[in-house]
Amino acid sequence: MKAKHIHITGIVQGVGFRPLVYRLARIFDITGWVSNASDGVHIHGEGRPVNLNDFINTLKDRPPKEAFIQHMDIREVAFLAHSEFVIAASDEHRERSVLPTPDYGMCRDCEQELFDPHNRRYRYPFITCTLCGPRYSIIRKLPFDRPQTVMAPYPMCHSCQEEYDQVLDRRYYAQTNSCSACGFHLRLFDQTGEIKGTENYSSDEIIYRIICELESGKIIGLKGIGGYLLMCDATNKEAIRTLRTRKNRPAKPFALVYPDLAMLTGDVVASDIELKEYQSVEAPIVLFRKQNSPLSGVQAEEVAPGLGHIGVMRAYAPLLALIIHDFNKPMVATSGNISGETIIYEDDDAIQHLTHIADLVLVHNRDILLPEDDSVLRITNLGRKILIRRSRGYAPNYLKDIKLHDSSVLALGGELKGAFSLRHGQNTYISQYLGDQSSYDAQLNYQHTLEHLMDVLDFNPEVILGDAHPGYHTTRLGEDLAKSRDIPLCKVQHHEAHFAAVLGENELIDTSEPILGVIWDGTGYGSDQQVWGGEFFTYDNYTFRRSAHLQYYTHLLGDKMAREPRLSALSILAQSPQLNYIASRFTDDELKYYRKLTNKYTLNTSSIGRLFDATASVLDLCDKMSYEGEGAMLLEELASNASHLHDQEVFTSEELLSPVFHLEQLIRELKSGWERSEVAWNFHVRLVQLVRCIARDLDIKILAFSGGVFQNGLLVDLIEQHLGHDHELCFHQLLSPNDENIGFGQLMHHEIRVRRTLKSKTHELENVL
Repeated sequence: MKAKHIHITGIVQGVGFRPLVYRLARIFDITGWVSNASDGVHIHGEGRPVNLNDFINTLKDRPPKEAFIQHMDIREVAFLAHSEFVIAASDEHRERSVLPTPDYGMCRDCEQELFDPHNRRYRYPFITCTLCGPRYSIIRKLPFDRPQTVMAPYPMCHSCQEEYDQVLDRRYYAQTNSCSACGFHLRLFDQTGEIKGTENYSSDEIIYRIICELESGKIIGLKGIGGYLLMCDATNKEAIRTLRTRKNRPAKPFALVYPDLAMLTGDVVASDIELKEYQSVEAPIVLFRKQNSPLSGVQAEEVAPGLGHIGVMRAYAPLLALIIHDFNKPMVATSGNISGETIIYEDDDAIQHLTHIADLVLVHNRDILLPEDDSVLRITNLGRKILIRRSRGYAPNYLKDIKLHDSSVLALGGELKGAFSLRHGQNTYISQYLGDQSSYDAQLNYQHTLEHLMDVLDFNPEVILGDAHPGYHTTRLGEDLAKSRDIPLCKVQHHEAHFAAVLGENELIDTSEPILGVIWDGTGYGSDQQVWGGEFFTYDNYTFRRSAHLQYYTHLLGDKMAREPRLSALSILAQSPQLNYIASRFTDDELKYYRKLTNKYTLNTSSIGRLFDATASVLDLCDKMSYEGEGAMLLEELASNASHLHDQEVFTSEELLSPVFHLEQLIRELKSGWERSEVAWNFHVRLVQLVRCIARDLDIKILAFSGGVFQNGLLVDLIEQHLGHDHELCFHQLLSPNDENIGFGQLMHHEIRVRRTLKSKTHELENVL
């Protein structure tokens, strides 16, 4: 007889790992124990050597469905002659290095039970099991056990406890187990407070009231897994417009929920890849191409004005599933907040603030500790996945195994798409999307999430990384943290961080070949104190070099330029004879004033994001934006509808690096009678030609892309079509290309700097010897 100790790290808690180990131990006649610990799962197994090997190999090959085994350390230990196999008490005293399990959408088994009249959890709004339900948003500390979560105050009833203790039950050791007898209850509020009498309503009575209100065009606030949602009838034009007015969201697309797959596929064109993502356990919002004539009556133009896609998520929470099932029509389900602010997740805030938007707010007593927006992704026509927002279902883990020299590093990320990263032991953690850090509300939310995760992990950084921009909140926070902890703060240039992020994600840090980084976004603080955004970097021998960039043009009026595409167009065309083409977008006084500013301002930009905005203005798509990226999204949509494509002229890199050239070319094509969609298409193709020219000039075959511009699916597909045969193309896969990846990029940039220093010291030593 032999004994072995097995230590397993990764996503191994809150996914049914211990129950599976227990069952396998019984199958293979293994004695000993299994327990959760703050550094993973530990197993002491005793048995015949062949049985032990089969037990371990089965665990490796067939772990729980949602588990992710990062490492499995196996060593022989003393045989202690255990008489049985048990699930032992958890060990909280080890290093806290396990990967917290994300919040997962309702599984199919729970969904079947939810709508099964013969099941004891029939229509129970908080049904969960070992494979699904809230995890990350309810944890107080590791390991993941009920007393360490918001479930602690709610003891299981006799029936739930029996399931929890029964080895063959699928809720064996399910930490979130509850039912209507011992679980949570619903409450309804309006502007005057809790609605009298509803405190005694059953959940079905409250849901019936909600359905009636939705049918009459009312707005409903609903507490979800990561925060509150705002809902209304997506087939009711007036209800959608009312929600837009109250939420102060005039045009930004809303997400939808559908009652079933059949109704969804009657409204959208759905590929197999899109449906797989839609039905996944992460349950993100997936962007689907809408049908010309949706069958359900959904008001698609009101939901996503001017766009050909609608964002749809499945009803990942059982309460949401019950409502959409009974409503039986598509429903708007958007973040519960005022436009531009962070999602509301605490009940008192919801009752105070959401009742000014929603006619009724549906509250329950399961607390949310960490707010999370819904994740958003799209699939391009060529099948490439682009994460637009990485949040619920994905955070807070990075599942690729990367070896870094420093084990306690905090990277605070950027400003516009807040998300921090940290390296703790051998694991990398990336927070959920935390919003634009220019608002005080977002800053508080960011600091709350950071402090909570640091506490959960018992994390103490030895190095802090931040953006080089001196005015960013995250930069100032880094300075304060570094000073208070007496540890170093290293600042990383924004676009180098983008480049480092895509290098790290594609495991290219140690490559022996030069790589061209194409880093295009709206704005970033450059090392020459100008505003960068249309950058070409080379990476070679652990060194970054800015090799080319879009020619500078005046950066007018700070954030105002980012909100008004017409200003980008004016700035670019200020000295061009074609300025008259866009003069009608301004009053005479505005035109004089802004032209004068272009001569006085010393702050310049190379932003391709602003070039997209300028193009949208020239094409009469958008002069003033109501949400970030509106002009670029409308431009991509217009280009995607081009039917007759003109032969593309060949231009030089010098021409293509000129923003003036791009706009003058657009205007020439428009004056020649081209359709606007054809002009928009050619603009995208010229940008791809620019990449080809720079890669040819520098003689580089590996191309890496990062920055918010590469959320554009048409552009990504054109790059694939035109450059994929001659170049190795590297895009983000697990991370968003936008500024959410800056924190991870700062970690990778720091590691590159460490490796460069070590290599230099090695060369010095070799020379001495």
